[in-house]
Amino acid sequence: MQSLLTTFAQHLDLSSTQLDVIMAKPLTEVLVSPELERELESLDINLLKQTLPTAGAVLAQELPSFYNWLKNELGVKRVPDSPNHTTTWVIGFVNRQESLMNLVDLHRPVPRLALEAAIPRLVGLFDGVEDVQVKQQWQKAIAALCLVLVVAARERDRYVHILHHSQ
Repeated sequence: MQSLLTTFAQHLDLSSTQLDVIMAKPLTEVLVSPELERELESLDINLLKQTLPTAGAVLAQELPSFYNWLKNELGVKRVPDSPNHTTTWVIGFVNRQESLMNLVDLHRPVPRLALEAAIPRLVGLFDGVEDVQVKQQWQKAIAALCLVLVVAARERDRYVHILHHSQ
């Protein structure tokens, strides 16, 4: 399985060095960063909207085993019981009805290491999509959203670490 950094570098227009810098920044800085803005603006929203049925079918087929893996292999306690949650959220984001902060809040309970281990597999759920452009756009969209989750999880871990050592 690919590493987190390799997955991001492969699907986003960011170098490993840029990714290291971004993942070390506070979430508030990353959310307004030109790098993230450029990644999100470069998504072909029209193509993503047109291919929502394809993405929905992929997620409906692949997410149950992914969720099972999260629960049984990575020990994530709160896992959605159906793919509808994720599919609905991605559709809401593409249609600009969901915010990145809402995504971060939903994933706060997920331990950072489990989150980071799951991202390459999550992005890889779209490997079987035959249309290369559709596959690339969905993988890029998922990778960009996951980058925000990693930044938030790492920031949370740094805060907890500092708090723990100051007592």
